[in-house]
Amino acid sequence: MTNSNDVATSQRVDSDLSVERVLHSPALLTRECLAGVITALALIPEVISFSVIAGVDPKVSLVASVVLCLTLSILGGRPAMVTAAAGSVALVIGPMVHAHGVEYILPAVVMGGVIQILFGVVGLARMMRYIPRSVMLGFVNALGVLIFFAQVPHVWGQASLVWILFAATLAIVLLLPRILKSVPSPLVAIVVVTAVALLMDYRVPNVGDEGPMSAGLPGFNTFLVPLNLQTLQIVWPTALSIAFVGLMESLLTAKLVDDITDTPSSKRRESWGLGVANIFAGFYGGIAGCAMIGQTIVNVELGKARSRVSTVAAGLVLLLLVTGLSQIMAQIPMVVLAGIMMVVAVKTVNWHSLQPATLKRMPWPETLVMVLTVLVTVWTGNLALGVVVAIMLFARRIAHVIHAERQLSEDGESVRYQVRGPLFFASSNDLFEHFDYAHDPKKVIIDLTHAQIWDASSVAALDGIEYRYQRYGAQVTIEGLDVRSTDFHRRLTGNLG
Repeated sequence: MTNSNDVATSQRVDSDLSVERVLHSPALLTRECLAGVITALALIPEVISFSVIAGVDPKVSLVASVVLCLTLSILGGRPAMVTAAAGSVALVIGPMVHAHGVEYILPAVVMGGVIQILFGVVGLARMMRYIPRSVMLGFVNALGVLIFFAQVPHVWGQASLVWILFAATLAIVLLLPRILKSVPSPLVAIVVVTAVALLMDYRVPNVGDEGPMSAGLPGFNTFLVPLNLQTLQIVWPTALSIAFVGLMESLLTAKLVDDITDTPSSKRRESWGLGVANIFAGFYGGIAGCAMIGQTIVNVELGKARSRVSTVAAGLVLLLLVTGLSQIMAQIPMVVLAGIMMVVAVKTVNWHSLQPATLKRMPWPETLVMVLTVLVTVWTGNLALGVVVAIMLFARRIAHVIHAERQLSEDGESVRYQVRGPLFFASSNDLFEHFDYAHDPKKVIIDLTHAQIWDASSVAALDGIEYRYQRYGAQVTIEGLDVRSTDFHRRLTGNLG
């Protein structure tokens, strides 16, 4: 009998697969390639629908997805994470295309890619570690809601035949793994349901109904607009949006996969790799992208993929489907893909975070941050916007972590303020409100034994407090600083204006 230590060791080794190890193991290679196949099939309907949002031809998004997926398989910092033409990026490109035309996409995408490369090179991706758990939970739960309801139109209101195929899809995906674990159940569902629909000549909505499936590949794109100041004025807002929305969604997804697989990833490499991939996709394909969270869950959770081999396989399969097998791809019923993505959505939601017992124990401000992330994300359909709003709320919350206890001396000739908490740009502004400038005696002592100065904003705030007391004729003494804070304060005080 296998003991628990052996199982744990097996899982730990299996979670960190090298390409070399996969290529030397037929079983692992089969698993990774099959995961790539179902991931490629899961990409198709979503990428096509996003092309409509962006105002471009479906072939543009499909080819760009091939370029993005293959490039990030090599350059990306998170193995097994799927990158393609995504809805969040399409949302920010769409308004520019509708206002000025598709010819402005290439300069916007290239500029966005350059920004992402710079972001990665200077190491700003490390800021992702400061995203709190409540925001991550809200992000994951909102993702599950968005994925689920995006599939509902392919099932709800459809003919009874569609419902029968939907039930068959769920049965295969959920029950087959109990019998057969060597082949991904979503792939079996796609093959079986598609074969039944074709053999029985069932007329149900399929992938071909979502957009034209012409075979072949496009050529390289060239700049169709002059590279001048007027073009820059048109594209720079969209380029910034492409860069930051794409980065945020990719880095959040990378962190999610880190948690699922218990392995680290290089956020810095993922950032500059995404920039390079978007530039490539702009010149050969035509549109930008970022991590596809739902399809990444398909690859990592349902397909059990752990290496770059899976995403290489997904890119190659998608390339084959776009070029030589486009007509076969067009026959896949939408309901089978919708059923698979609904299962993914249910698995994506962190149900433990929503249990009454968990909510009862959790501090209400953190629950509020999580709920707000979900609401804003679902309302706007923009994962990145929901996270930004939630982080702003969290930042507002931590701005009030400073406490100052006022202690008046027995003779009333002096007052001591015992300050507790970190002094940084957000909290230092709140520090002003803790002092009784008009009524304090002429000698004021600010004790920072239990506080630390972290930035220039904190020094400026202390200078401001001292200046305000001087207006009332009071003398301020700052004491209790550690060595680093003392040096920092001595260098900057009086020199910040």
